Amino acid sequence: MCGFVGFWKDGRIDDGILRNMVSTLGHRGPDDAGLWRDDRAGFAMAHRRLAVIDPSSAGCQPMVSACSRYTLVYNGEIYNHLDLRKDLEREASGCTWQGHCDTETLLAALVRWGVEKTLKRIDGMFAFALWNGKERTLSLARDRMGEKPLYYGRAGDTFLFGSELKALTAYPGFIREIDRQSLCLYLRHGYIPAPGSIYKSIRKLSPGHWIMVRDRGQETGRPRCYWSLRDIAGHGLQTEAQTPASDIQTLDRLLKDTVCSRMHADVPLGAFLSGGIDSSLIVALMGEVADGPVQTFTVGFDDLRYDESAHAREIARYLGTLHTDVRVAARDARDIIPLLPTIWDEPFADSSQIPTFLACRLARKNVTVCLSGDGGDELFYGYERYVWTDRIWKFSRLLSRKSRKRMCRLLAGLSEELPLFPGAGRWRDRSARMADLLAHENAVALYRDLVSLWKRPDHIVSGGREPEDTPFHAGREEGLSGLRERMMLLDLITYLPGDILTKTDRASMAVGLETRAPLLDPKVVEYAWRMPMSLKYRHGQGKWLLRQVMYRYVPPKLVDRPKQGFEIPIEYWLRGPLRDWAESLLDARRLGREGFFDPLPIRALWKSHLVGTRRGHHQIWTILMFQAWLDGHGQ
Repeated sequence: MCGFVGFWKDGRIDDGILRNMVSTLGHRGPDDAGLWRDDRAGFAMAHRRLAVIDPSSAGCQPMVSACSRYTLVYNGEIYNHLDLRKDLEREASGCTWQGHCDTETLLAALVRWGVEKTLKRIDGMFAFALWNGKERTLSLARDRMGEKPLYYGRAGDTFLFGSELKALTAYPGFIREIDRQSLCLYLRHGYIPAPGSIYKSIRKLSPGHWIMVRDRGQETGRPRCYWSLRDIAGHGLQTEAQTPASDIQTLDRLLKDTVCSRMHADVPLGAFLSGGIDSSLIVALMGEVADGPVQTFTVGFDDLRYDESAHAREIARYLGTLHTDVRVAARDARDIIPLLPTIWDEPFADSSQIPTFLACRLARKNVTVCLSGDGGDELFYGYERYVWTDRIWKFSRLLSRKSRKRMCRLLAGLSEELPLFPGAGRWRDRSARMADLLAHENAVALYRDLVSLWKRPDHIVSGGREPEDTPFHAGREEGLSGLRERMMLLDLITYLPGDILTKTDRASMAVGLETRAPLLDPKVVEYAWRMPMSLKYRHGQGKWLLRQVMYRYVPPKLVDRPKQGFEIPIEYWLRGPLRDWAESLLDARRLGREGFFDPLPIRALWKSHLVGTRRGHHQIWTILMFQAWLDGHGQ
C-alpha cells in the first residue's frame, strides 16, 4: 500500500516541487520514497512506499521496465501476482525477476499484455500510473470496486495525477476553485461520488476504468470501462435457488480461497472484529488457514448504546484469536475531530470516520495489514434500509394515488403539529420522512430520498445545481426488474466506493496501515450477483446465505442480534460538548461572507436540533465537515 503523484508540463522539471508534492503522502508510505523524471518530455512522478511484500530494494518505485521503455508507480496489492508470474514465464522465455514483489509482476504484465488485457487478468485493489517513454503516453487505472483512489486534472498548462488531493494542491499555482455541482452532491450523500471532486479542475477516476493521456494532458480521452458492475448485475441473476446446501458449500469454499489469497504478506497481519456477521466470518476463515492464532482488533466506547466490544470479545474468545480492544472515552473520540479535514482532504461527512480511524490506529500498533468485512451488506442484502424501502414501496402501490396524497398530507401535518417536547424530533422526523417517501411515483427516486442527507441541496448551495447524469438518474438496468436488486447495485456503484471504501482507505493510510477486503474479490462479487434473492433475504433476515456459512464456524447465538452501525453519538455531542465549536462554524455572518450556503435553512435546522424538535445531526455534520475542511483547504 502506497501513494504516488506526478505531473506533465512544458519546460524544466523542478525536483523540489516534486519532493514537496510527494512529501504530503508520507503517511501512505513511511518506508521509502522515490522520484523519477523524463526531462525530454517534461514528465515526472514520485512514490511513497509501505513495504508489505518483498521489503527489499527490488520493490522500490518508480519502477522501470527491463526494456527501459515503461515506468510504473502503483498503489495496492495484486493478489494473484504469483499465478501471473507463472503465465509470464511460460509466454516469455528467459523471463527473470529481481525480487518477489507484485509491483514487478504488474509491470511485466503491462509490458507483455498491454493495459486493457492486464486489467482483465489481475485480481487486486490498485491504482497505477504507467508512463510509455517511447510513445509519450500516460495510462491511469483504478481497481474494479474502487478500493484505491486516483485523482487527475490540471493546474494551468500542467497535467496532475495522484493518490490524494493534498498532493495535487501542493503544485504551485493550483487554483482551489470549488465545484458547486460537486458541493450539491456532497450535501446529498455526505461524500462526492466519482468522477467529481470538490475542485473544478480535478476528477476522480471511476472504479473499473482506465484512461490514456497524451500531449501533457492536452489530449485526454474518455475513461474506458474494463469491468462493469452494471453488466454483471444485469446479466448474472438466477431466478431461483436449486440446492441451497450446495450454494452454502460453494460460497464457503470461495470465501476461504479469497481470504487465503489476502493473507500473503511479509509483515504482521490481523483483522478488524466488530462482532457482526461480516468481520466475524472473515476472522473465522482466517483461523482456518492461518498457521497460528489470528490477531484481532476492536474499538469500544464508554457509551454502551454505541459499543460492540463485548460482542466482539465473545467471538474472539470462541475463535481463539489474540484479541486487542480498547475503550475510548467520548473526549478521546472528540479529540480526533480537528484531524478529520487533514485525513480526508476532500469534504467527507460519515461520522463513523472517527471510530474507523481509532480502530486503524489501534491495529497499526501491532500489525501492518488488516482484513475487513467491507462489502457484505451491499452484496448480500444486509442493510435494514433495503427491507424498509421495499416495504414502503409495496405498501404505497396498494393505495390509490388519491389515498396516498391524503396520507401524505396527514403525516406531514402530524410532523408539524406534534407538541414541542424534548425528544419529539425523532417522531416529527419519522412522520415527515414517511410523508415524503409515500409521495414518490418512482422506486429509485424513493430510495434516493431515503439515503439523502439534504434532499434539495440546490436550495442550500448558493448558485449550486446537481448534475443530471448521476447513477440515480440512469435508466433501468437490463435484467434488474426488482427494487431490491437495484438498491444494492446503486449502493455498490455509489455508496460503497464513495463512502465506505474512501473512509477505510483514508483512515488506514493515515497511520500507514494496509486494509484488505476479501468480500470484494471479483469472483465473490460475480457469484453474489448470480445468487437469487431468495438466498440473500429469507425468513425476514438479510445475508441469509452468508449467515449459513457463518454458522459453520460460530454459533448463531453469538452473531444473531440486531445490526448495530459503527457510530458515535454525534446527535448528543452537538447539543453538548461540541456545541460551541459547531456554533462558530455555523455563524450566519460567516456563512454569508463565504458565499457557499444559504444561512437561513442551516440556522433554522441547527436551532431545531438544539431544542430537540428536529434531529438534524446528519445534515448539520455535512455543513460542519465542509466548514472545517474549508478552514484548512479552502480558497
